[in-house]
Amino acid sequence: MLATIRQRNFALLWFAGLISLAGDWMLLIALPIYIYQLTGSAVAVSIMFIAKRAPSVLFGSLAGVFVDRWDRRRTMLVANLLLALALLPLLAVRSAGQVWIVYLVALLESTFIQFFSPAENALLPQLVGEEYIVPANALNSLNNNIARLIGPALGGLAAVTLGLGGVALLDAASFLIAALLVWLIRGDYRATPAADAPATPLGAWRTLGREWLAGLRVIAGSRPVAMLFALVAITSLGEGVFGVMFVLFVNTVLGGGAQEIGSLMSAQAVGGLLGALLVGRLGGGRPALLIGIAGVLFGLIDLAIFNYPSFFPGFLPIVLLFVLVGIPGVALFTGMNALLQLAVADEYRGRVFGTYGTTGALLAIVGTVLAGALGDRVPVVTVLNIQGLAYVLAGLAVLVLLGGRAIAGHEAAPAQAAS
Repeated sequence: MLATIRQRNFALLWFAGLISLAGDWMLLIALPIYIYQLTGSAVAVSIMFIAKRAPSVLFGSLAGVFVDRWDRRRTMLVANLLLALALLPLLAVRSAGQVWIVYLVALLESTFIQFFSPAENALLPQLVGEEYIVPANALNSLNNNIARLIGPALGGLAAVTLGLGGVALLDAASFLIAALLVWLIRGDYRATPAADAPATPLGAWRTLGREWLAGLRVIAGSRPVAMLFALVAITSLGEGVFGVMFVLFVNTVLGGGAQEIGSLMSAQAVGGLLGALLVGRLGGGRPALLIGIAGVLFGLIDLAIFNYPSFFPGFLPIVLLFVLVGIPGVALFTGMNALLQLAVADEYRGRVFGTYGTTGALLAIVGTVLAGALGDRVPVVTVLNIQGLAYVLAGLAVLVLLGGRAIAGHEAAPAQAAS
């Protein structure tokens, strides 16, 4: 892991991500608090979350096409600057009648992130060698969990002391610092020209659909990539269900409330830190094996979380289990990112990661709706057990079909995507 972070360009990318993510968590905590204070409406808060997810579903996949046409470093630099600029209208929000500004900002922020995220994931393999891809992704998981621990606490404090405008300025500053760090990365990081790349910018617009379909053919033409998309569909659906049912679980089964929910989220973040350090230290050249083992462990620990209250009442065991589940959770998603980066050729990584994000967002929404429909009809533990079992079965499927393979050499070859 130390050898990875010592690589200058990757270190700049890592610190940029840590700073901007901490700012994101601050705003994510402050926005719903402020909206509810202004409106007193849960519906108003829900609309904000819908606005944040809608761009990923609507055009996240297409954004990846442009990421494969542009320099990835410059794409991230411009996206950070636009993200900072888009926050400034929040300074004008003073009343319930101006909440529409918050929705607009949430929509714009999410739109720019659709370009930023696939550019970041596509850039990472260009900054480190293949042998460092797993540790590099583990380090990214580490900064995600550090930001998750720091950001919410700072966001809650800033919301009370500085108001929404103050939080917006802090988040904007985090994007500007991140932009500076990305600007300091050396090199040209335009994607390798693909066989389907148009000769002119005008041609790029005319052939947008063809380029997008080429990315879909890459996904369908590679067993590891197709399995990853099936896995992200299962995990995102499960996370959508969990987001709703977990609140019911804490309230009805554990007899807890907001404080207990916050404690468990922090406990999982601690486990995530431990998992990131462990995966980064072990490294490894078989991300498929990492995914399979982590998926099985994650599902088994989930099943223990949901069922232990029937045998061992008390809150301490679930705190310990949430720390524990954070370890395979990080390993699972680290392995998924690493495998996708290894299995997809450079010229298609942007559009594949864009479609990957869209798939996850869409299935998370489906899971949220499904949980709402089942919440009053099916016992909460039954629904959560199905989710945990799905992780176990998905992990076993990866072990059986891919676990013995060392994925490298970009199995989704460009020739498979030619139109």
